[in-house]
Amino acid sequence: MHEERGIDVAGLVREFKGGVRAVDGIDLHVAAGEIYGFLGPNGAGKSTTIKVLTTLLPPTAGSASVAGFDVAREGAKVREAIGVALQDVALDPMLTGHEHMRLQAGLHGIPRSQRAARGDELLERVGLADAADRKSSTYSGGMKRRLDLALALLHGPRILFLDEPTTGLDVQSRTALWEEVGRLAREEGTTVFLTTQYLEEADVLADRVGIIDRGKIVAEGTPAALKAQVSKPTVEVIPHDAEGCGAVRIALAPFGEQVTARRTGSVAVRLEDGVEQLAGIVRALDAANVVVAHLALHEPTLDDVFLAKTGRSLEGSADPMPEDPAAAGAPRPEPAAA
Repeated sequence: MHEERGIDVAGLVREFKGGVRAVDGIDLHVAAGEIYGFLGPNGAGKSTTIKVLTTLLPPTAGSASVAGFDVAREGAKVREAIGVALQDVALDPMLTGHEHMRLQAGLHGIPRSQRAARGDELLERVGLADAADRKSSTYSGGMKRRLDLALALLHGPRILFLDEPTTGLDVQSRTALWEEVGRLAREEGTTVFLTTQYLEEADVLADRVGIIDRGKIVAEGTPAALKAQVSKPTVEVIPHDAEGCGAVRIALAPFGEQVTARRTGSVAVRLEDGVEQLAGIVRALDAANVVVAHLALHEPTLDDVFLAKTGRSLEGSADPMPEDPAAAGAPRPEPAAA
């Protein structure tokens, strides 16, 4: 089961004319049923990696197996096992949702007697049942993305590749798409390999994250582990009286190193022992007779990790996102068993 739904890459290289190595000797392993977030700035090698893993580009060197099949020697078997939704949605504007599903089902060799039921099931699942008889040219961007996802799932793939599937979508459309992706991993054991420009999205949904920069993997691990590597949480205190900042600094000094505060008139300290120190901080401020107007705990984010590992922020990291897609209705998948 592990091999049938996993991805293994060793020393993978993809070189283009002029000696440009878009992918430069990467190693990675994605376990069965895992959601693996693949992050990197534009031109880092994300899309090239996906194209190699989905047999759209041959590797220059190294090896990669998807669902237990070698991408260079067993391309047809790889394609049978995977579903792919790339950045550009490939839909015929003159076909309806139903017609897209029937056409794709025929291309996959799904028996004629099963095509209608399978198509209806997936259109219902992605929230397009009411629009199934409309031409895709009338669909919104989010609806087109959801139809593209349904088409990628039509043949029941063991592994799903998603290349920036939510870029440019509104919050509601993102939430609907990620709700279905999370359900696939959690309930059906589908392995998901995705790239995204939204770090909050990867933080909530991905079991593990890999960061690629200039063709090389520069960091890999669970979101929590990666954040713990680069930073500790900070506490920021704003006294009711601005003149109280001195007393706040003295009260917070035993708890960690003072760092640049995010707000004017506040004091911030990086907590050496983590959030467990909060109770002691409150007692220390009370003992110092500090009247607190605002106290906030700032956890490190994947953007901090990305900045530390690549020296820059991800292009989409500042774009509007729901503060927590899980809270907005997208369930976080349970951790996959290795």
